[in-house]
Amino acid sequence: MTQYLPLAGILIVIVGFALRLNPMLVVPVAALATGLLAGMDLVEVVSSLGKAFNDNRIIIIPWLVLPVIGLLERYGLQQRSRALISSFRAATAGRLLLLYLLYRQIISAIGLHSTAGHPQTVRPLVAPMALAAAENQADLDRGMAERVKAQAAATDNVGLFFGEDIFFAIGSIVLIQQTLAAAGYALRPLDLAVWAIPTAIAAFVIHGSRLLLMDRELRAMGRAAGKRRP
Repeated sequence: MTQYLPLAGILIVIVGFALRLNPMLVVPVAALATGLLAGMDLVEVVSSLGKAFNDNRIIIIPWLVLPVIGLLERYGLQQRSRALISSFRAATAGRLLLLYLLYRQIISAIGLHSTAGHPQTVRPLVAPMALAAAENQADLDRGMAERVKAQAAATDNVGLFFGEDIFFAIGSIVLIQQTLAAAGYALRPLDLAVWAIPTAIAAFVIHGSRLLLMDRELRAMGRAAGKRRP
């Protein structure tokens, strides 16, 4: 029975989250309880936690970006990005998102998939710029505005998902390689990455077509409202 005592740390996490206690307090307490109940002394537990944090500190680096983005948004990042794109009368939501799709696929294909994403680029920059471009084309109702924002998020997803597999040193490629190896197919990661290129091109063409069709709809809305749009 005593061998199950260290599992009390899981119970502490569940109860703490259920009571909506501060996670920064609940998780360390659960870790300390688990270590002590496993027979480790206090110094050993703290030392192990410190070593684990130090060994994996690179994992928390992306989270440090979030407060910076929050401060930038507070001081008008979205408004400035909207104002910038509004000054380009030839800009359209579809063209803007098509360029972002190309950019997202390229940087993901060379392994820089964490340099963009929903919190870093879509929410503070891409979505507001796409909305501003769409407003240059037509007067948006609530449904179309939400659709433009959804397409901005979808563009990031498509670019990342189909671009990252071209980079052979990525977890998904390793998973595919190991799965095929277990089935008796010996392939190098580079072989799999090369065959991801046609899929990425197809994804670009298909999603790009959807973006251009959205542009067509926006232009039709603008003409129906009697407005001259690019």
